[in-house]
Amino acid sequence: MMLGLLLLQVLASCLWLGHGEVVTSFTSCPQFFYAGTTPNDVLNPKNPAWICQRYMNSYHYATLYDRDRRIPVYSAYKYKPGDAKKPHSWWFVEPQLIDKSSLKEMERESVLIKQQKFTLEQIKESQAVLDDYKDLKDLDRGHLSPSGHQDSRESKTATFTLTNIVPQDSSLNNGQWNAYEVKTMNKKTKCCTTTYVVTGAVPGNTYVSKGRVNRPSHIWSAACCLGDTGPKDAWGAIAENDKNEVEVLSLGELEKRLTNLYGGMVTLFNNACPREQSSHPY
Repeated sequence: MMLGLLLLQVLASCLWLGHGEVVTSFTSCPQFFYAGTTPNDVLNPKNPAWICQRYMNSYHYATLYDRDRRIPVYSAYKYKPGDAKKPHSWWFVEPQLIDKSSLKEMERESVLIKQQKFTLEQIKESQAVLDDYKDLKDLDRGHLSPSGHQDSRESKTATFTLTNIVPQDSSLNNGQWNAYEVKTMNKKTKCCTTTYVVTGAVPGNTYVSKGRVNRPSHIWSAACCLGDTGPKDAWGAIAENDKNEVEVLSLGELEKRLTNLYGGMVTLFNNACPREQSSHPY
């Protein structure tokens, strides 16, 4: 009897494969990590959720989410900037952080409440909601996977989920971090056939929204640039989340910096991605 029930559970879970889901690894969406290699477990929070971000029946990027601090640890994606139409202006949350048997794609709070009969309290339990980002002083909803690094309207829209958002210093978000995302990334990827990106946030010691949402101490990003025969370059960027300053550095140096901040040896990419800065002039 127990074996039969176990088989039914396995079969039921398999029926959801191919849909966006909160799982225990990124086995459903490894394409957003070079060679399928994810950042190592040092970054993992105590209460993690691995989200294959799905919208309109397609995966668009992957996010490791911290249910307790209600912020993403990192989002991973392929850098593919495009000129698609402006995405929808609404914001999503992740139904499976409420109930794993629930909807398998991101959805709006209003839809979950009106159509799926969830309460706002259920939604708020292990993720941020729109109210958490209202009336924050000098803080923006900062994307880890930015819409400007996506090439289709659907992919751009998919970045507007609160599981991809951290409270980011407004001057940094609109200033030097934006310059890095737009100008520096465009310049450094000119000779890349494919660029893999992992962008994350180091948890801070303070919280906003009445203690519900962590305010990160640092925002960081790493990129691995592929040529015709494999990785040819890699780099990183890091910023304190209370200053309008961004430091661009080698992948190796970024990993060392994060090792100090997280308190354990951090690796962000497959070993084939160069740890030393390329001498290629940009």
